[in-house]
This record gives sequence, structure tokens and C-alpha cells, in this order.
Amino acid sequence: MIDIDFTKESKYFTPAEGTTIKYGSNGAEFTMSNEKQAPTITSTKYIFFGKIDIEVQVAPGTGVVTSVVLQSDDRDEIDWEWLGGDTAQVQTNYFGKGDDSTFDRGGYSPVANPQTTTHTYTIDWTKDYVHWIIDGKTVRELNYEDAKGGTRFPQTPAQLKLGIWDAGSSTAPKGTVEWAGGLTDFSQGPFTAYYKSVRIQDYSNGVANAKQYVWKSGSDGSYESINVVTGDGNGDDDNTTTSSTAKPTSTKSSSSSDAESTTKSTKTHATTLSTATSADATTTDAGKAPTQTSSGDVTPTGSSSPSGTPSGSQTSSPSPTNAGFKPGFNSALVGAGLIAAFAL
Repeated sequence: MIDIDFTKESKYFTPAEGTTIKYGSNGAEFTMSNEKQAPTITSTKYIFFGKIDIEVQVAPGTGVVTSVVLQSDDRDEIDWEWLGGDTAQVQTNYFGKGDDSTFDRGGYSPVANPQTTTHTYTIDWTKDYVHWIIDGKTVRELNYEDAKGGTRFPQTPAQLKLGIWDAGSSTAPKGTVEWAGGLTDFSQGPFTAYYKSVRIQDYSNGVANAKQYVWKSGSDGSYESINVVTGDGNGDDDNTTTSSTAKPTSTKSSSSSDAESTTKSTKTHATTLSTATSADATTTDAGKAPTQTSSGDVTPTGSSSPSGTPSGSQTSSPSPTNAGFKPGFNSALVGAGLIAAFAL
């Protein structure tokens, strides 16, 4: 369990390029004064199932979106998203393996005045279900079997991404602008979201003392294919993964650029890990033997928004979402991968 007080900077997160965060008594201030800005931070490590509690007062402004996203390198995703012009509800969404062939996964839950009131929003994520919870009350449940028999259920180690972005941009697709409520009027800004605190509990799929999450060549992208390496250096050969947060580790690292980070791949097109400019971790090319380091990597969330906008999945937009996703490790998986856990 890690408790993060966002009245000060946290070592567990890395800002995207161009992101400037101020820290005050109300928490971390994510401010946007023009459509080219999209302040975003990403956890330096991963969780393999877990519970996330976030206290946040979201940004106002039609077209402005505040987002909390759990996203994996295999394009699994669990979202909270708030529209700045919607004072009565929050949207929830999920993706499995980046499948955006249908747009019926989004949900709406009532919440009073999220732009002026701080609420606690929770994602409780296990191999069997996802619960979205507001102020201690479950408002939505997704069961494993309900996600196309589990094939589209989020189930691979994920990073936590927090931020705001402009869905009402003048350059955004028409469907995205309509979903956001209209064009953003920055003469009414700047617009600020306040992230006050985050509590992260990594379930690590039930394995104690987890340090790293590893998948072997040929992984199908299921949670059973992820092996957890514990603090004593042992892995779980029975495919029961352990709890702890993982960050990418490797012999190579790549820097992030705006909302998209550079990825590396082997000649066999094996999956790569996302990377970040964190002083905490580095990632390796898939298929190469990774070397454990003390640094982790991050990228802004994928979205259908213009490059540089780190949104999560868009709940009701008619336009395709998650265009920013990198190739997953389930499609042509020939290489092995390793990422570090949220271990203390």
C-alpha cells in the first residue's frame, strides 16, 4: 500500500514532456490555458490487479476532460473521465487488447458537482471483476465473463496515468468535440484540476513480496501468462502472479515525446514496453534479456485526440478511440518482457 500526498511532488510519478505541475494545499494542480497543453503524469511502476483511490476536484470548462486511466502495454485499459461541462455525472470505460470495434462499454454514474467538490474515486480491479466506486459506493461492476468471455477483460500489469486534456480542441475530430460538449473557450480559462491524494494497492494477483512481472515468448496476453518474480528472486511457475507494482526494466531506455513515447521492437515484431524520462526505471526491447534497474518508464495515455493530448478511452464519442496505443504483446508475441512492480 502506497499513500501519495499530492500537496508535494511524488517520486512515484513522472510528468510527460511539456507538463508543469504546481503543488499546493489543494493538491497537484493540472492547469491548461490553451489547446496545446495536456498536463499528464504516469506512475513509474505497474500494478498487476489492485485498488486505486484518488481524491480529485476535476477541471471545469466545456471541452476540457479530466482523466484517470489504468493502462497496460498490452492495451488493456480502465478509465474514469469527467467532462468539464457536465456537473452531474462521471463516465467510466474499459478496453481489452485495444479492441475499439464497438462503443458499448462506456457507462455514466451520477456525482454531484465534481468541478467544485472533491470526491474519492476508486477502481478495485481483480482477475474476476472491476468495480468503479465513488465515495465508498460501488456505481458500476464489470465481471470477467461479461467482457467477451474474458477475452476483452483488462488483465495485464498497468500504469496509472492522471491528467487533463482538450477534447474540444479546434483540431479535434467532430465526434470528439460533440462528445466533449463543444469547442473549448479558453477565454474562460485557465482550467485546473486538483489531484489531492492517491492510494495505490497492488494485489499482484495474490503473490506476496513481488518485485517484477515477467511474460515469456508466445504470451497470449492473459493474466495466467504473466509470471511474478518475488524479492527472493523466485518466480511463480504455476502462473499465479504476485502483487506489487512493476516498472519497465531493461538495458535500453527511450525518451517520451509529447503524448507518444518512442517504442522499440525486435525484428520479430515482439511487443515493447512504454518508456519514460523517469529517473526511476528504464525499459528493454522485447525479446532481449532485460536487466533489472532502479528506474521506471511512462507514457501519456492513448487517445483519439491530437498528438500530445493524453486522454484515456472516450466513452461515447463516435470516432475511433485509443489511436495512441502502441502494439500489444499478445498479437505477435515472440519476445519475452519484464516490468518492475510497485514494491516498497
